[in-house]
Amino acid sequence: MYADNYPRWEVIHRLAEELNIPTWPLYRLWKQAAMDAGKSRDWVDRSTQGGLAVTTQPGPPLEHGALRSMVEDGYRRYAGVFLTDTVLDSAVEETFAILWLSFGDALASPDIRRYAWDILSATVKAKADHRDQRPVLADAAFDTAALHAQDCLDDQAAQLAESLEMFAAISKLPLTQLDVMVLRRLCGFSTAEVSDLLGIPLALVRSSERHADRFLADTVEPPAQTGGTTR
Repeated sequence: MYADNYPRWEVIHRLAEELNIPTWPLYRLWKQAAMDAGKSRDWVDRSTQGGLAVTTQPGPPLEHGALRSMVEDGYRRYAGVFLTDTVLDSAVEETFAILWLSFGDALASPDIRRYAWDILSATVKAKADHRDQRPVLADAAFDTAALHAQDCLDDQAAQLAESLEMFAAISKLPLTQLDVMVLRRLCGFSTAEVSDLLGIPLALVRSSERHADRFLADTVEPPAQTGGTTR
């Protein structure tokens, strides 16, 4: 039913022109939503015929491009913990499209980096698989330094089980602590880099990591000792 009622691009295009809304980011979001609603690529192509091109529209504000150049790599690495490559690209592009459409609000916010991060975090989590209403990080368990460091299959299996348990616990953290731990432990960013990406004080990054570490220490069982002798 929703797909049947989905508006064609020319309707949205006319409305955007009347309201002086940038059409390129709006088109990007309209196209993705059309696909999510079950519309075919042929329908999307036919809906945009008739001289309704968006490529001639002015580009994003200079500040938008500058911010994107600084944070896009970090955004992609964060999104990659939750999403496959195809969905990852969509999430990052949607983030910058939404940011473009709301850039006036972003500039008026206390910190544009925090404003942009909130868009990314919400977009990624909306596209991620969930279990018990929490985002699933399990795929990241197959690409950790600790796992690659193991030589034999038994050690790899034990490390994978430990990683899966750790990632399940991380997914239960409050949002800021979750983002900090993903960036610190799974993406390998320094505390200063996390502060810059999230647009939050360095002290808050450190305190979030401490609180998260306490929670994980109380939640995740230490691995069982194997081999060796006791004295």
